[in-house]
Amino acid sequence: MPKVLVSDKLAKEGIDILKQVAEVDVKTGLPEDELCKIIGEYDGLVIRSGTTVTAKILEAAKNLKIIGRAGVGVDNVDVPVATEKGVIVVNSPGGNTIAAAELTVAMLLALSRNIPQAYCSMTQKEWNRSKYVGNEVYKKTLSILGLGKIGQEVAKRCQSFGMKVLAYDPFISSEAADALGVELLELDECLKRGDYISLHLPKNKETLGMISTKQFEMMKDGVRIVNCARGGIIDDAALAEALKSGKCAGAALDVYLSEPPDFSNELFSLPNVVTTPHLGASTEEAQTNVAIDVAEQIVDVFQGRSARSAVNMPALAPEVLAAVAPFLPLAEKLASLAAQTTEGRPSQITIKYGGELASYEVGPITRSVLVGLLKPALGESVNPVNAPLMAKTRGLDVVESKSPEGGDYASLITVSVKTDKGINEVAGTLFGAHDLRVVQMGNYPMDFVPEGVVLVSLHTDKPGVIGNVGTLLGNEGINIASMFVGRNRPGEKAIMVLNVDSEIPAPVLEKIVKIEGIDTIRQVLL
Repeated sequence: MPKVLVSDKLAKEGIDILKQVAEVDVKTGLPEDELCKIIGEYDGLVIRSGTTVTAKILEAAKNLKIIGRAGVGVDNVDVPVATEKGVIVVNSPGGNTIAAAELTVAMLLALSRNIPQAYCSMTQKEWNRSKYVGNEVYKKTLSILGLGKIGQEVAKRCQSFGMKVLAYDPFISSEAADALGVELLELDECLKRGDYISLHLPKNKETLGMISTKQFEMMKDGVRIVNCARGGIIDDAALAEALKSGKCAGAALDVYLSEPPDFSNELFSLPNVVTTPHLGASTEEAQTNVAIDVAEQIVDVFQGRSARSAVNMPALAPEVLAAVAPFLPLAEKLASLAAQTTEGRPSQITIKYGGELASYEVGPITRSVLVGLLKPALGESVNPVNAPLMAKTRGLDVVESKSPEGGDYASLITVSVKTDKGINEVAGTLFGAHDLRVVQMGNYPMDFVPEGVVLVSLHTDKPGVIGNVGTLLGNEGINIASMFVGRNRPGEKAIMVLNVDSEIPAPVLEKIVKIEGIDTIRQVLL
């Protein structure tokens, strides 16, 4: 049974799901060195924002297969190193969407009406109505930076207040923005026109410090800014200057460059700043939702299924995943067959998707192809997470193509491996949900099941060759489960594929290759 470590506080509902398939240890607040000492025992790790999964921890995690981040952001995980190590990283992008959106709107309203400052005044038994006159959001313009799930939910709620909503997001279509009733603009124009600006961007090298002095200068006088996304997107010093000068009438912050933050930061002493301690996902409902979500994904991975929200794997809708999933084992076996019957050093692999399969997202299938190609040479360290990186670092060019034509088959996968000694091509399809078939090897038509031990020979098509091979194997106590012979014209070269019940020792293979008419013999393990 696999073992899972929960290193941050997690809702009981998530832990209960994990316990159905794994041994679960809950050990929170561990420093890096302590985590390094024990992480090698575990197959799975569940974290929130408290644990930082560093390269050092990943180096020590010899058995780790999956990291589940109960939340959206994965900036506390070294995803590139995890990918290199073949560790799937999953998050819960939808579990706290509503919680984060509602907090954003609450912060925007609190900022507009001076609610926190007025409350503090009341606790001091002061009655200063005139001091805390605020502003209505009705008919004001909100500029949303990042129109993902949370940004979209904020847009809907603010539109209900009568606000005009603009947005900047380079990865969303104008059609999607139009459907939301949101005007899509470039960043600078979005900054210039907003009375309120709300951030919903990830923190990365492109967004770190992206709102600084230059950006504040182009904003309206008296702009208000809300950041419930990630600390560091706004430059603290530039924000402080804008707040003191009046360029920025107020800021509401739930996130900080480091957490807990440095409370000596000038922002915490300014009267027009509203701050909260990273409460975006802190609702009972959100904590339960994200715990259940990541726990279910970890269970899926342990049971051989795909994770629906892997950040270092292609994300697919459930219905698309269900359609392509049966092709994953076929793709891996086709590539493994090609790899084990190819001579020379591979430089390029081409995957052609034909028929109905061409209409689907094929990223996961391509990853399975790469696993099948690389695993015979590199071993069990290759998996769908790190296979593309391994292929890239080895200079292997990967080419995908799609065609609605599948020939005689509803769907067809063709894998071609190019080496310094030529090109080897195999093709396969499904005859049923789990009925894998190889239907082509090179120029020869085929029809065999790619499983177990397979003997592949190229020989001259003449009487006695196949019989001699069968007799030799029988004399050696090796049973033939099935056989297929492919040829183009009588008397020329032909190919024979035998499924046998056990591996064939090297001395026996040497005897087979000496049979008259046999050109090459390859034992393939599938």
